Amino acid sequence: MELRNLVFDCDGVSTSQADNGFLSSISLLNSEKAIQELLQQAPVQQNDDHLIEFSEALRTVAKALRRAAEGKAAAQAEAAEWKRKFELERERNLHLEYLSLDEDHRDADRRENLAGQSNKHVEQCCGSNGLCSHEVLRNGEADSDSKVVQDKYTRKASFKLSWWCKGEHSEQHKHDIVSFEKGNITTAERSSKQISLKWESDPQTVLILTKPNSTSVQILCAEMVSWLREQKKLDIYVEPRVRTELLTESSDFNFVHTWKDDNEITLLHRKVDLVVTLGGDGTVLWAASMFKGPVPPIVPFSLGSLGFMTPFYSERYKECLDSVLKGPISITLRHRLMCHVVRDAAKNEYETEEPILVLNEVTIDRGISSYLTYLECYCDSSFVTCVQGDGLILSTTSGSTAYSLAAGGSMVHPQVPGILFTPICPHSLSFRPLILPEHVTIRVQVPFNSRSHAWASFDGKDRKQLRPGDALVCSMAPWPVPTACLVDSTNDFLRSIHEGLHWNLRKTQSFDGPRDT
Repeated sequence: MELRNLVFDCDGVSTSQADNGFLSSISLLNSEKAIQELLQQAPVQQNDDHLIEFSEALRTVAKALRRAAEGKAAAQAEAAEWKRKFELERERNLHLEYLSLDEDHRDADRRENLAGQSNKHVEQCCGSNGLCSHEVLRNGEADSDSKVVQDKYTRKASFKLSWWCKGEHSEQHKHDIVSFEKGNITTAERSSKQISLKWESDPQTVLILTKPNSTSVQILCAEMVSWLREQKKLDIYVEPRVRTELLTESSDFNFVHTWKDDNEITLLHRKVDLVVTLGGDGTVLWAASMFKGPVPPIVPFSLGSLGFMTPFYSERYKECLDSVLKGPISITLRHRLMCHVVRDAAKNEYETEEPILVLNEVTIDRGISSYLTYLECYCDSSFVTCVQGDGLILSTTSGSTAYSLAAGGSMVHPQVPGILFTPICPHSLSFRPLILPEHVTIRVQVPFNSRSHAWASFDGKDRKQLRPGDALVCSMAPWPVPTACLVDSTNDFLRSIHEGLHWNLRKTQSFDGPRDT
């Protein structure tokens, strides 16, 4: 056999690896090629033991040079990646520093404006336990410098939030927990206590969202719209599809309002005091997705197959709505994740696509590819792990009973602050789910050496492809989804897992042993 044939396989591997970009050292490559050319100059006879031994030694040297070239290329790639991450982190810190300085200026302006208000006004706002708004309903009153124009937005109802535990109001001042501005809820941090909503002025406008293609839902919607208009004298907003259905049934529903385009949807939170959903949890997800910012309180009626977020019974809608409109009511603040896709071509961390808000979870999976997903995960500036499996789920605590539960994640009370980190079919025996604090930012990146692309889906829709170098950045959104409780958040949660999942349902073991005397 000729020496040329002996080294053919080794030379073929070297060429394949060079095509894949692993051999980046020119000097090492040239040394290996020189050895191979030496081996190819003359054939080696089978009885020439010394030449055979020498050729094997040269092949060993060639393999060692190839491994050295691969190691050098890998080290250079890793160094380039860390340099890129360092530059991104530095730009991020500079951006945060700029925002901090800008916020300090705005805080100074706000303090100066608040200093000019009267002490009586401050006592009325902050003297009681809870949060209130003094800017929502002016009823056409004029300030000393300007006159407030009465329009459709000034009819928005005012309410306050307070915390209670075991029936007693907490003495803690709540301006550092929940802020209230013109009927919009936003939180800086969570409270472990039950939240109560009390109307300070009567609600004026209700938005009704329904599950499509359901005759029973259409009938209930028509009855509810008529009752709210005739008995409660409320303005009603519905989707364009629902308004068409109502007008097809009767022209008496011409008082119902709707919207024409997406620009009007973005202003709904300024017009609507209360949202009523008729359907299952999917209808609640749809209602939350309509509001890209603050969300009005939602009253979800159960008309679907599962009811983890829909505690109200449609048969008693009059009694339920009457209680909600009078108040006070217990609510659950369900936080959402804000997700940004950062493409590899982005110049910095802030050059992202339009953010997407999810109430349940964002899922990164392998799509139709036969390869395992390979994902690098970071929590703030700390490396978490590499995911090799079918994918990864980043879930809110409200979504803990959805896809995360099916993948082996824990069921978590919706008011527990946290982000669920749940792998999907990981190819590892020790990969267990995590629950991370809600204030962190999670970055999931598809590395350049991944065998295939990944796909991200948001609450089960809006799938986006993630190519090598792309990343998904997730953090908790500042605008929660407040949902009304039938009893309170804990009672509703436990009832939902008992009725929806038959959690720990088991026949009781019979007692047939000896009794102690």
